Formats: sequence, C-alpha cells, structure tokens
Amino acid sequence: MDIAAYMADVGVQARAAATHVARSTTAVRNQALLATARALDEARDELATANSRDLENGRQNGLDVAMLDRLELTPQRIDTMIEGLRQVASLPDPIGAITDMTYRPSGIQVGKMRVPLGVIGIIYESRPNVTVEAASLCLKSGNATILRGGSESIHSNQAIARCLAQGLSEAGLPETAVQVINTTDRAAVGELITMPKYVDVIVPRGGKGLIERVSRDARVPVIKHLDGVCHVYIDSHADPEKALNVAVNAKTQRYGTCNTMETLLVDCEIAEDMLPLLASAFSDRGVELRGCDQTRAIIDAGEATEADWEAEYLGPILALRVVDGLDGAIEHINRYSSQHTDSIITENFTRARRFITEVDSSSVMVNTSTRFADGFEYGLGAEIGISTDKIHARGPVGLEGLTSQKYVVFGDGHIRT
Repeated sequence: MDIAAYMADVGVQARAAATHVARSTTAVRNQALLATARALDEARDELATANSRDLENGRQNGLDVAMLDRLELTPQRIDTMIEGLRQVASLPDPIGAITDMTYRPSGIQVGKMRVPLGVIGIIYESRPNVTVEAASLCLKSGNATILRGGSESIHSNQAIARCLAQGLSEAGLPETAVQVINTTDRAAVGELITMPKYVDVIVPRGGKGLIERVSRDARVPVIKHLDGVCHVYIDSHADPEKALNVAVNAKTQRYGTCNTMETLLVDCEIAEDMLPLLASAFSDRGVELRGCDQTRAIIDAGEATEADWEAEYLGPILALRVVDGLDGAIEHINRYSSQHTDSIITENFTRARRFITEVDSSSVMVNTSTRFADGFEYGLGAEIGISTDKIHARGPVGLEGLTSQKYVVFGDGHIRT
C-alpha cells in the first residue's frame, strides 16, 4: 500500500465530509448516533468474533494481562458503548449557539457563534471502545474524524467502523464522516499528523511515548497531556478522617489512570499524627511507599529520590513528602506537577482559596479525590481526553472543547464613516 496516497485520499474525503456534517441539523446527527447504537447491538456476534481474533493475536504477540484486559470487548463493554452513544445523543448541541451579543455605539450587533473545528484526527492505543467514544463526540460536535487505533485492535476497530458507517448512512450523512484507518503501518500516523491541509487538530490518547512523538512531529495543532503526576496535599487544618479517605481513594480506586494521585504531601505540623494512619491504610492495600527523610523518620518507607517526585507510577507505588505548610506544598506542586490535577484537603477557606489560585494545573480541587477529574464526572457527558495545554481547551475535553468560536456581526445597512 502507498501509505502517503492512501492517507491523502482519507484526508480529502474527511474534508469534504466535514462540510456536510457541519451544516447538518442536531436531529440528523443524533439520528446517526442512535442508528449506530442499534447497529452495534445487532452486530454483537460480529464484534465478538473480530475481538477474539485480536485477543488471540495479542496473546501470540506477548501482550501483558493489563493490555489484553483493555483490548477485550466483553458484552458489558458493548453495552457501555451503546449506552454512551445514547447519552451523547441526549447532550445539548453546542453548535450554532450565539453568545455575548451586544450593541456597539455604531449600531451594529457583535457576538460569538460556536462552530465545529472541522476534521479531528485521533490516535489511540488498545481499547476499541475508544473508537465509539471518539466518533460520537466528534460527530455530535459537528466534526468529521479520522481514527487511527492501535494495531492490536485492528479487527475490532474495523467491525465497529462498519457499524458507524451504517449509522451515518441511515441518517443521510456521508460514511466518510468517520474513517477508521485500515492499516497497521505506523507510517500512517506520520502522515496523519502532518496533513494541515486536511486535518485541523490531532488528539493523541495513549502512552507517553506516543504523545511525545505526536507533539514533536505534528504540523497540526495537538490537544494532549503527557503525564498525570497528580498530588494531594493534606493541610494542617484538614479533617483527619476526611483526609485519610480522600488520599486512599485518590491512589487506590484505580491505579492505571492519569488522574490517580502519585505524590502525597503532608503538612509538617500534622505529619507525626497523620503519616502512621496513612501508612497503615496503604499497607493494607499493598501500596509501596517511598518517602522523604522526614517521612522515613516517622514511618517505614523506602527512600524517595528526585525521580520519584516526577514519576507517574500507574501502579501501587506512592511518593510521600512532608512539606513546610501551604507555601511548601504549592512550591512542590508547581515544580513537579504535570499540571493535570491537584487537590488540597483543608477546613480553612482562606488556604483553599490560595491553593486554587496559585496552583497552576488544569484541574484544582478542594477536599475531593483527584479521581473526579473526568469529563463524565464534570457533567460533560464524556470526554475525548484531558488537555494540560493553556490554549483552546484545558482539562477534560468534551463537546465544547471540540469546537471554536467565530465573531458574527449584524447590521441593517450600516456603513463605517
């Protein structure tokens, strides 16, 4: 296959389809989503067969248990995909909303209208359910999309793609509004991220290596985050029980997510009382602790090195540091945080306000687990990913993050003098 020619053809079709999707009505796009949900429900056997091929190939290629788990399409996960499509269809449509309309002294009216980005390229690994999540959010927000899933899920993704094509066709939209790349050749990624003529934005979802490569080589704007080095700071004014519950949940509710706490900071004023309680709770859950010198003087923990403060473990390991009050916590977080999600536990309103003002992350929390940093939990319905960038979208990226705004001006024969 001539990868460059193939990807150029995909880009041409996506750009043409984007025009059709952008001018379609909310009802038509919702119809496509609901028709896709029905197609998935009717294709359960086909999806299971395709997924079995991917799982068998994965075992033969030595994929680890965690990767195979993410790859598997269980009946429950198919149910979740179907329900996700229905939920996205029920969300308010952001496209066409006009806001901030004001009269100017000249008599003209000026406002902003929300519009699609155009063509969104999404590169992801392993989980085939991402194909449905990404396609549904892009379609609902009036965009065309090009999806490049991992090679390990090629058969599952192609089976899902056929359901998406059926849903689009039933709604009268071009099937090329959602295209799933049908080659596992990595050169396709290189082409996708260097086609600004056809692609308006790239969203990489996967490991740090993938995101670093895309960020380095892309000639198209990228919405991304690299690491999830998330912190919880237990202030000297914290409620001990609340602090213990939040810290344990932030670390152990799920280990392998980008919003899992990786470093726990404790105010030096309460360290002697708080650290033994934390150590016991984490020990019961099999979490390895790595601490600073002050931490290790109070509890049994391994020695934390400089690398631990920057580590995204994605597993049952936690870095612990005793800090000199709120100033020390903010200084540590702004130095080592990946600007994803950081939380303070305190009953002091003034300190909470300082924390959310001075910590420079895409989500800053008070008295709650970092695990809530999620598009669904934020009321976005779903998310395309998390952005730690400061331009365009920041934090969980939902429908609004897949749109932009343009100025609209109304007059009645007005001329400038």
